[in-house]
Amino acid sequence: MIPGRDTLKTKRELKVGARSYAIYSLKAAEEKIGDVARLPYSLKVLLENLLRFEDSRSVTTDDIAAFGDWLKKGRSDREIAYRPARVLMQDFTGVPAVVDLAAMRDAMKSLGHDPEKINPLAPVDLVIDHSVMVDYFRTPDAFRRNVEREYERNRERYQFLKWGQGAFDNFRVVPPGTGICHQVNLEYLAQTVWTAEREGETYAYPDTLVGTDSHTTMVNGLSVLGWGVGGIEAEAAMLGQPISMLIPEVIGFRLVGKLPEGSTATDLVLTVTEMLRKKGVVGKFVEFFGPGLDHLALEDQATIANMAPEYGATCGFFPIDEETLRYLRATGRSEERVALVEAYAKEQGLWRDSSGPEPVYTDTLELDLSTVTASLAGPKRPQDRVLLQKAPQSFAQALDKEYGLAGQKDKRVPVRGEDFDLGHGDVVIAAITSCTNTSNPSVMIAAGLLARNARKRGLAVKPWVKTSLAPGSQVVTDYLAKSGLQDDLDALGFNLVGYGCTTCIGNSGPLPGPISEAVNENNLAVCSVLSGNRNFEGRVSPDVRANYLASPPLVVAYAIAGSLNIDLTNDPVGKDDQGEDVYLKDIWPSNQEIAEAVRESVNAEMFAKRYADVFKGDELWRGVDAGDGQTYNWPPSTYVAKPPYFEGMTLEPAPVQPIENARILALFGDSITTDHISPAGSIKEDSPAGKYLKDHQTPVSEFNSYGSRRGNHEVMMRGTFANIRIKNLMLDGVEGGYTRHVPSGEQMAIYDAAMKYKAAGTPLVVIAGKEYGTGSSRDWAAKGTILLGVRAVIAESFERIHRSNLIGMGVLPLEFTKGQNWKALGLKGDEEITVHGVDSLEPRQTAKATIRFADGQATEIEVRVRIDTADELDYFRHGGILQYVIRKLAAA
Repeated sequence: MIPGRDTLKTKRELKVGARSYAIYSLKAAEEKIGDVARLPYSLKVLLENLLRFEDSRSVTTDDIAAFGDWLKKGRSDREIAYRPARVLMQDFTGVPAVVDLAAMRDAMKSLGHDPEKINPLAPVDLVIDHSVMVDYFRTPDAFRRNVEREYERNRERYQFLKWGQGAFDNFRVVPPGTGICHQVNLEYLAQTVWTAEREGETYAYPDTLVGTDSHTTMVNGLSVLGWGVGGIEAEAAMLGQPISMLIPEVIGFRLVGKLPEGSTATDLVLTVTEMLRKKGVVGKFVEFFGPGLDHLALEDQATIANMAPEYGATCGFFPIDEETLRYLRATGRSEERVALVEAYAKEQGLWRDSSGPEPVYTDTLELDLSTVTASLAGPKRPQDRVLLQKAPQSFAQALDKEYGLAGQKDKRVPVRGEDFDLGHGDVVIAAITSCTNTSNPSVMIAAGLLARNARKRGLAVKPWVKTSLAPGSQVVTDYLAKSGLQDDLDALGFNLVGYGCTTCIGNSGPLPGPISEAVNENNLAVCSVLSGNRNFEGRVSPDVRANYLASPPLVVAYAIAGSLNIDLTNDPVGKDDQGEDVYLKDIWPSNQEIAEAVRESVNAEMFAKRYADVFKGDELWRGVDAGDGQTYNWPPSTYVAKPPYFEGMTLEPAPVQPIENARILALFGDSITTDHISPAGSIKEDSPAGKYLKDHQTPVSEFNSYGSRRGNHEVMMRGTFANIRIKNLMLDGVEGGYTRHVPSGEQMAIYDAAMKYKAAGTPLVVIAGKEYGTGSSRDWAAKGTILLGVRAVIAESFERIHRSNLIGMGVLPLEFTKGQNWKALGLKGDEEITVHGVDSLEPRQTAKATIRFADGQATEIEVRVRIDTADELDYFRHGGILQYVIRKLAAA
């Protein structure tokens, strides 16, 4: 935290008890630039950031004055340089970021400069939470065995991360088996108001961050402004570079009323997600306000904030109020910190006061909480909310239209070696998983109470259902144990399998062999029900086509029912010991029961105890041999490899190479997600990545997942665009990562075609429809793209993070203009594309592109350059943000 020049003289003293803090006063700024009291709270946080870093260079007084202009218009075209207080990582995205830092040290050394200049300047916390897989389940020792297997698979990665913890300053690692990064952040790392020492003074300022996971937004429920960025942007933030952004539009979401009996925070967030997707909030802040906040626990607010990527917003922000203070106390924060948060928020106008005027927003929408009803979302998008009673119809429609299995609803097949059969719509995975819901005691306790009530009636989970419980922190285990509800969950097969992001990211583990055989040999469309935030096709399991998001108690209910074809609002969920029908309403706990159980089972001492030695780790972690040294020795590994980004790098950037006669690598439709682009899930034996691993003597049983191998570019580039459900529309009716190599006319893996083009010196482009790159940030969606030789992506529109990441790797994002798209232009994939003037681009300009068709005809179109800021243009001209940072640090 380096204060700037303070031209506006807004630095003041804040006394809290016996302590004094230096702050940059929003009230003082108001005197100089006009009334900003009615700015959205989230923009006040950005404004304070600019006041603190104003230096007449990267931040000017004109930038600050633009907030006053925003208040008049509700929007702004002003570019600002934003510096978050800290960076949060999870290990899947964190490993490649640390790999890049290590490679940057090597590059700095090869340029003749001090490698230790490459060091985080902002605090960085990396939480290892994405590597545990559900190999073992329904047994008391499932957790221990999964963790042991995790270390067997990932020891090379963990050695590397432990080396990084020792080599880099300002870098901490939360070891495996501790919790999900977002829940650890919410319960421990986040402070709401941050403090730092400089030149004998203690500065207080809003806690802000960026994270290498899109669900970093969860902590906005605790009034901590943060969102997900690519690992590339995160590395720049670590190294002291500002994040360039436009002052965002802010959509106010007014909440009134309170949740009715039987509705959960999950039902609420699925409703909010549906509403905001329809509204259209991509690239915008969403801020929640209104009297309904008086009836929402902070954990519920965090649940809503978590799913900002699903409703498309940069973040979903909740202001500081009494509930914020309650949560800080309840999770073991010090009274000194709580007092500072209250005093700072009230002094700075960041305190939500129901009696005061509401902020001015770009636009608003409203929800009456009393209208929220039980819901799911699926079968493949979080915004596709389905009322609980309509779930069977939702699946039947997908069976007919999505999967082409019309008329087969009643098809059932025997399962080898079992006394049951399996059919379309059967639930084969029921997982209580993911940061969204496992951070919320009310829905976790509700799941336990429903399990207890079901157990009392003699109900059991269907034998074909793979059940799992993966909480977000060890505190969840403590309160489930204290309440006795873990025994009830265990009895139904929801044994603890790990503390981490499991089913939601594709770490659901394999289905039992006979189940998998029955599904694949008979083309069954089976289902998963998970309490997560992502259900994109191909994500949860390669065997499961339909995936539905639901609250933890509904996950338990569907595990008992065993099928999406059952209407849980009217049909029995099962039969009791007496053969009598049992309905969901018979076992669903009341709101009062849930509240009492939470009150009796959750306390601050649990949080203080669990987080006392959070960085120490268990015996397995302490036994990892990390080595030392300021540069990494890069031992042979299929997990961690030195990337090629800096090969041949010079102190001055070379001119941008032209994009002439580029071939089209793929033609995509709308809503291509980063899950489609970036390698994720299991590695197939016959895939290019699988062949690479076999060539390096890795047995199939040790392939692990793409996510665990993100530190090896050779694996990841082979898995780019290789999702099993991706559809390259150059090919007719083909799913998976294939394309047509135009010169030969041969259909082949996208990686193989890209390497043929690269060998011939042919540049590549990707053509797509609307919302290209939605979903998780996934820096490998951009890294893999550039490593395949793709120079530009031309789409109808881009998701914010992916567009930024493409630029950060030196890939040019372009948008069709004048309502054009590739279908209207008649593209088939055998055309050649030339983009004119790539060496002289300016932010948001239009450029010309020539399309030469296979018959020799040509047409010229206009495209919009989606390099939005001057800083992004610098990154592009340097070949990427990392090259830009190295050159800047070398010159310092």
